Amino acid sequence: MTDRRIRALHVIPSLSPKHGGPSYAVRALAQALASVDVDVTIATTDDDGDDARFNVPIGEPIKADATTIYYFKRTFLPYKVSFGLARWLQSNISKFDVVHIHALFSFSSTVAAHIAHRQGVPYVVRPLGVLNRYGLENRRPLLKKITMPLFEWRILRHSAAIHYTSEAEKREAAQISPEVDCHRSVVIPLPVESANGSAEDFIKRFRQAAGRRVILFLSRIDPKKGIELLLEAFVEGCRGLNDVVLVIAGEGSPRYMDTLRARAKELQIDDRVIWTSHLSGAVKAGAFAAAEIFVLPSYSENFGIAAAEAIAGGVPTIVTKSVGLADEIRAADAGIVVEPTAAEIGSSLKRLLQDQQARDSLAANAKSFASEHLSPVKIGAALKTLYRQAIIA
Repeated sequence: MTDRRIRALHVIPSLSPKHGGPSYAVRALAQALASVDVDVTIATTDDDGDDARFNVPIGEPIKADATTIYYFKRTFLPYKVSFGLARWLQSNISKFDVVHIHALFSFSSTVAAHIAHRQGVPYVVRPLGVLNRYGLENRRPLLKKITMPLFEWRILRHSAAIHYTSEAEKREAAQISPEVDCHRSVVIPLPVESANGSAEDFIKRFRQAAGRRVILFLSRIDPKKGIELLLEAFVEGCRGLNDVVLVIAGEGSPRYMDTLRARAKELQIDDRVIWTSHLSGAVKAGAFAAAEIFVLPSYSENFGIAAAEAIAGGVPTIVTKSVGLADEIRAADAGIVVEPTAAEIGSSLKRLLQDQQARDSLAANAKSFASEHLSPVKIGAALKTLYRQAIIA
């Protein structure tokens, strides 16, 4: 095993950017593993959020950078059931040295874990933050109470390890069950590199931001993200600062988006909020480059990939204590950590907008933190070590 490359299979319900961080994370992990000579294959569905599907070849290998991706038709929307994915896993999982399962409470994770266990292939589970109180109580709580003892505990019990991306995520999961607390686990963060974008790429697309100071939120639009808090905080934190705009970048359900726009209008800031929808590529990198401050006001976040991206780019960042990386950010003075309240977020916004020296200090500390803790090569090496330990166990 030490003389040949590890063949790792990653299984995830969807790679759609509409689902936010998890889709980005799998690709980032695959690239980090490629940098340390691990061969990565991703098996997923053609799900592109809601009723949409990717226009991709089904069941055929697709090369993406150093990764091979297989897409399979999503048979049913709930839990992204895919019979084609199940058949492929049954026939191919034994060709891999280790399986990395992303998500719980999903058809793909249940099937992959069952087949890997039956065929003697070790697997690692990354639960994506669902083993915390918010996830269990606010997303299909009754159904989770039923499926947890039937499927999820078995998936975790037979795994070689649970992969958490922050100490906070691990602590919260440990409170769910002594069995989870005692099971072998590792904390390996997600890899992030600075996008090195140009603000002009963003401003050319959104002329309303030209000549303005930008406060940026970039993530999936969801009630757990605390965007209402940010809208209220903007009112107080930017009172009298008419050159400041709030950029809300991301996608969510049309009904929820309408609710947020209505709230901005009630607060009389609708003319100072720029709704960009999902951003990617040069425009996304440009948004980070244009931002004077980044804010992630979430009520629950197992890691906080958008905040990590901002930090890697040296953007002064405010996060709530409910963001998984909050403890690490506070310890490195790489950002400001606040309670999830409009008052605290607004106060921090006001202070940073008025204090260039504070912004410069946070930016420098943030870049150092990202270089030390979020380096793709370091994270790839840590995952490679985890895989080797799982294989020889």
